[in-house]
Amino acid sequence: MSLKPRTIVLIPGFMLNEMLWHEFETYLPSNCIVHHASVTEGRTLHDVVQHLITLLPEKFSLIGFSMGGYIARQLAAELPERVESLVLIASSLREDTPLEAEAKRKSMQLLSPTTFKGLSSHAIARSLHPLNTSNQDMISAIQKMGCSLGFEAFITQSSLSRQGIPSATIYCPTLVIASEDDAIRSMKEAEELVEAIPYASLRIIRDCGHMIPLEQPWELARTIVEWIPAT
Repeated sequence: MSLKPRTIVLIPGFMLNEMLWHEFETYLPSNCIVHHASVTEGRTLHDVVQHLITLLPEKFSLIGFSMGGYIARQLAAELPERVESLVLIASSLREDTPLEAEAKRKSMQLLSPTTFKGLSSHAIARSLHPLNTSNQDMISAIQKMGCSLGFEAFITQSSLSRQGIPSATIYCPTLVIASEDDAIRSMKEAEELVEAIPYASLRIIRDCGHMIPLEQPWELARTIVEWIPAT
């Protein structure tokens, strides 16, 4: 007997595109129909969400990574009749601190369309597990995604406000996935998400940093497939 198709929407993180999920997708069951959600349209998070709403399937499971998790939460709250389940990977409830906002502002001032070459090697290395900080293939892949999006996307995504994103009004089954070695998003932030979303549970993926879809794609796919509610 053939399995019923499962529609999945994937939302990448800051200055990342669909290539983030390339290897991850190869580990999904053959009955999965994958849609990639671009976060390049719109200058506010609300604009991004409103643009995506017009492009998304009728019903789907929603997976958001890091910044994409904020967008996924907003979508899940606005489309309760369409989002069947929600997966938040290496994400957070927290808004940018004044220090983080100032750091973003300074980084934007230091760059221009002619000097922008994607995220810096230092920033990328910080997002990886210590065993992967010298993995040039992985670092290059992340930089290439940033370069392909370009300087304007960098400015827009750096400026996106993360204020007022819903959590308590999300009622679909929700899985929060975190790594203990994530230097960008802490385990405490993952626990805060689980506490704030009514039907959320937590899974931990080991031997990776923040970039879970790139560092542990097989384990990430296995964790999601084993959890995802059957319909």
